Amino acid sequence: MLIDIKVPAFPESVQEGAVATWHKQPGEAVERDDLLVDIETDKVMLEVVAPQSGSLAEILQQEGAILVGGEILGRFDTAAEGAVSEESEPSPAIDTDQVDATAAMSDVIASPAARKWAAEKGINLGQVKGTGKDGRITKEDVVQFTPPTTSGADAQATVSTAETANIPGLADIPIGGERIEKRVAMTRMRARIAERLLQVTQSTAMLTTFNEVDMHRIMDLRTQFRDQFQSVHNGTRLGFMGFFVKSVVEALKRFPLVNASIDGNEVVYHGYQDVGVAVSTDRGLVVPVLRDADQLSIAEIESGIAEYGTKARDGKLTIEDMTGGTFTITNGGVYGSLMSTPILNPPQTAILGMHSIKERPVAEDGEVVIRPMMNLALSYDHRLIDGREAVLFLVAVKDMIENPAKILLEI
Repeated sequence: MLIDIKVPAFPESVQEGAVATWHKQPGEAVERDDLLVDIETDKVMLEVVAPQSGSLAEILQQEGAILVGGEILGRFDTAAEGAVSEESEPSPAIDTDQVDATAAMSDVIASPAARKWAAEKGINLGQVKGTGKDGRITKEDVVQFTPPTTSGADAQATVSTAETANIPGLADIPIGGERIEKRVAMTRMRARIAERLLQVTQSTAMLTTFNEVDMHRIMDLRTQFRDQFQSVHNGTRLGFMGFFVKSVVEALKRFPLVNASIDGNEVVYHGYQDVGVAVSTDRGLVVPVLRDADQLSIAEIESGIAEYGTKARDGKLTIEDMTGGTFTITNGGVYGSLMSTPILNPPQTAILGMHSIKERPVAEDGEVVIRPMMNLALSYDHRLIDGREAVLFLVAVKDMIENPAKILLEI
């Protein structure tokens, strides 16, 4: 029986998507839940899987086609009459080593996404340790797998390939020699990011205020309790972001305009703090949201951020993960940024930028001491937030980071 393969329904925040990659071709036999096609939206990559075992009968929408939710992508044959049969193919010469390797791979329990990733990266699943139920290999296991170390020129070539593999078209360009240019179409996400950034610069009165924060007390606290924190909280690592999110939440309560948004001629005040944390992926910047951050402990914040980081790396963030948010934090410091002016994430009216920590001489009680200092930047929409509120908000965050007991005491 032929059934339609349809584009998944999009939420209101997503208008359309594009066919990114067909992983199966007409006539090819597939198993239930095998990946058929990727649909790229401006926020996430959606995977369309086989509804049951059978074969892909027909592709109606080619790669690059722009679609809306519910449109028909192709047709699927549940009877698998069109599936390619092994008996119909000429019998090649048997390679004993290949047969042994294939047999070993067939014994491996792995998710379809893990098998797809392993095939694309040339990874032998037999060497990967599974962390899923009953030893099942997940995509995360494959992504984190480190192959046996190579040496010399081979190692250098491996690093170069890994660094460029996720940049569309770049792997085809020679490193040196000929003056070659290559045009590569923007991904849907990259195009949407460009559109939104341009929209922000044209439709808001964005201004940035700066301050610096002494990180030595937070760093001492983290060093003192890092191992104990990780042990008590089931392996959750203690970073700086948990302290910053807690500080931001308290500052947002004091200055509700910074947590508000503009809707036409109205100001929308939010009685909750949903904090977005910017995460960089090979496809672009995404901002998953920690909902009701005021009700989360530092451990829950750190765990949530770590989970989002893993999902972002594996391309598993959902549209719901990135929808909403009343304020955003971005950390360019992890890449070495010393100072920057972060751009607003509309309809939010403010965003906090963190930067790298550098030891600098500072005056303290009339003496010069060396302290680990971080520059902070708060970009805000001057249509709604005046300089006074912006400066006081940033000073409040600075005060809590420099005196972490205030975070606990909420003072």
